[in-house]
Amino acid sequence: MDQMLKIDHASKSFGGLAALADVSFSVTQGQVKSLIGPNGAGKTTLYNIVTGVESITDGAIWFLGERIDGLKPHVITQKGIARTFQNVELFENMSVIENVMVGRHPRSGTGVFGSALRLPTAREEEGEILKRSMELLEFVGLGRRVHEDASGVPFGLQRYIEIARALATEPTLLLLDEPASGLDSGETETLSELIMKIRDIGITVLLVEHNMDVAMEISDEIVVLNYGMKIAEGTPREIQDDPEVITAYLGDEAYA
Repeated sequence: MDQMLKIDHASKSFGGLAALADVSFSVTQGQVKSLIGPNGAGKTTLYNIVTGVESITDGAIWFLGERIDGLKPHVITQKGIARTFQNVELFENMSVIENVMVGRHPRSGTGVFGSALRLPTAREEEGEILKRSMELLEFVGLGRRVHEDASGVPFGLQRYIEIARALATEPTLLLLDEPASGLDSGETETLSELIMKIRDIGITVLLVEHNMDVAMEISDEIVVLNYGMKIAEGTPREIQDDPEVITAYLGDEAYA
């Protein structure tokens, strides 16, 4: 399988405080790979530098053989990387379908002028955006809620709207930031099934997750961060048995 994303000795500092320190790992095409670690380990910071939200201090980030650190977030999105957020970020004054349609913007070929004049090409593209957004909502199981206000949809289902919106950008790599947060056991099981469906349609997944049951069940490989450094990488079984990982989560008393 081909290497899709490569984190190459990445470091990120804020005012002299290292949030990431010399982190290296890669994500292979077709994988579900999880990024885990205690609070403050640097997981979200890593997502931010991959997606261009924050600049890298040292090192490099490669996507499909092209160096992408330093590029603007919308350019990185156009290259095929999409993400969700730890805290659900929806347009609450929009409907469910409108939230997903917004995700098509980076792929829109009609400029402001054409849209304002309602040119035939703009109307045709808008129809295609609507159709694709409907398909994605069916895919994530929200086909019956397309016209509801996003703010009125239960919290667990709001995460699916955000995932559908990310998929609307046509990514080849999807970064999910704690999608199981706040979900009950039944919702978590459904989410795990959806992540596998996303992988099965050809989209590689990098997952930040605090729910260890989810990470261990669906991941091909896991990377563990602690205090901004990578302390382990391997299969779920290897990670479960790694003494340094156990100490990071349970403290030194795990071996007392």
